[in-house]
Amino acid sequence: MNKLTQGEQRTEQDYVGEVTIPADKLYGVNTVRGIENLTVSPLNVAHYAQFRDAFAQVKWAAALANFNNDVVTKEQCEAIAKACQEVIAGRCDSSLLVDLMEGSGGTSTNMNFNEVIANRAQQFLGHVAGSYDVVHPNDHVNASQSTNDAYPAALKIATYAMLGPLIEEVLQLAAVFDGKATEFADVLHLGRTCLQDAQPMRLGQLFGGYASLTKRLAEELTAVRDKLRTLPLGGTAIGTGFGAPVGYRAAVYSHLGEITGVDYRAPTNSFDAMQNMDVFSRVSAELRTTAVSLAKVASDLTVLSSGPVGGLGELKLPEAQAGSSIMPGKVNPVLPMAMLQLSFAVVGNDVAVAQAVQYGELEINHFEPVVASRVFDSIVLLTNGIQRFAQKCVKGIQADVERNEKHLLESMAVATALVPKIGYARVSKLARQSVAEGRSLVTILDESGLLSPEATIAAIRKASYPVFDA
Repeated sequence: MNKLTQGEQRTEQDYVGEVTIPADKLYGVNTVRGIENLTVSPLNVAHYAQFRDAFAQVKWAAALANFNNDVVTKEQCEAIAKACQEVIAGRCDSSLLVDLMEGSGGTSTNMNFNEVIANRAQQFLGHVAGSYDVVHPNDHVNASQSTNDAYPAALKIATYAMLGPLIEEVLQLAAVFDGKATEFADVLHLGRTCLQDAQPMRLGQLFGGYASLTKRLAEELTAVRDKLRTLPLGGTAIGTGFGAPVGYRAAVYSHLGEITGVDYRAPTNSFDAMQNMDVFSRVSAELRTTAVSLAKVASDLTVLSSGPVGGLGELKLPEAQAGSSIMPGKVNPVLPMAMLQLSFAVVGNDVAVAQAVQYGELEINHFEPVVASRVFDSIVLLTNGIQRFAQKCVKGIQADVERNEKHLLESMAVATALVPKIGYARVSKLARQSVAEGRSLVTILDESGLLSPEATIAAIRKASYPVFDA
């Protein structure tokens, strides 16, 4: 293999002038320009492995489809495919350096991958990186594609891949909530509305509601994930398919399915697929909905565990770490707080995605990099946050049974349960007496001879079961 030694350099030229590239790097002049002009964040295009892999999968499938249609030779196809596998293995990360948030509408990203794959293919064929005498970034690696269909296709493939683990974590959280619903099934609990005493219920019912919510969140994420299987590959620059041979589209989807194990499909209308990114509005909206819904649950747990003396104290959260640098013994609900905080970030990301989707122009949307950055960020935040919330917090929640029952029995909420036994008017009068005298309704009922404490508690337990029409 004709390969430059470590420490040597090569030069490449574009219309701006010559650039010098270290011999051990696989990128080319287009990548250099992208780095020089568009580096604004700390993350490059290899930061999210799923995005890196998705781009390589697109290029790999394209090479196979191009060979089927006599656009590249068998030798070129095999070298490109091998280079793509090296990218997927992470062996080319040090050359994938364009900023994830680059502002060239994805062109710098696409060319970074094209150059790295072309140069690695050159090396496999015994040629010098940068000469492009056998495999060229544009003519061969990018054949039958443009940035405008390759980038959004990779973005969808990566998002589809990243949503899988998130959905699994949401389902795991639902299972933990289900477990707590069973564990607390018989614990009497004071239900509250507007932070005021309301009606008797079971603590298990509260957690059953959380479990139901979480399952629905997983269902909606699964449904929107499926919408990502429609890709714009074969549309090339604007949807006309110009630049790709007639048999390319069918071949590229067939090969992509074999490579990824996912049944990706062509769009009904290629122009729609190129012009619009509304699917990412939907994806981001479901991520936001997941974040804010679980933040509400996290907030509930914070309130119910407040104290331990001056608050409700009905739940005991696992003590994760010290809560103060100045107040000894203080323990804060850091894991619910973390869920709340990440929800703020996901909501902000959703606003950015909505803006990017809105401001696409005419035949394409050139704000895909910010969509990639924000959607990936939301998925990672939620995947990691939910996993820790479930395992480090919810799984270890304990109920203070006595305190739950005390709060219920000392409140006027028991009045609702007694209406069927002694009537609304009498219960109302006794409830007012309870408030005026600062004594529990259970005690007053016992003293009046209307109901014993045991009979009152039995009525409360009966009332705390849901009664629905069949």
